[in-house]
Amino acid sequence: MFTFNLRYFLLAVFLFAVEVFIALYVHDAIIRPYIGDLLVVILLYCFVKAFTTVKPIPAAIGVLLFSYLIEILQYFRLVELLGLGHSNLARVVIGSSFEWIDLIAYTAGTVIVLLFESFLARRSSRTVATAA
Repeated sequence: MFTFNLRYFLLAVFLFAVEVFIALYVHDAIIRPYIGDLLVVILLYCFVKAFTTVKPIPAAIGVLLFSYLIEILQYFRLVELLGLGHSNLARVVIGSSFEWIDLIAYTAGTVIVLLFESFLARRSSRTVATAA
């Protein structure tokens, strides 16, 4: 169940750096709010895959459900309920405002992950078939 996959780990570290860059330096109406949400699902998926052998579909669905949960907790103002409303870090990491469109961004990120994993699986099976 537990393992270490360097490729997924490095991809997660890269995506984390991209997310930090977006959070600190991008203040627009599309990349920060929507592309950032799309990428965070991919980041979380890569992090899960870096340390587990969970198959792609269960891992992607788990990450998607976790993302939905965080968004729902934003609706209920979790940051304020925890007394962290003054913390910029908590407001960035947990989020502080619910938006329905964020759920679409999370779903799109999950679809991208599953399409990419499907592509890799097909490519891998062709390579194995060719080698045989």
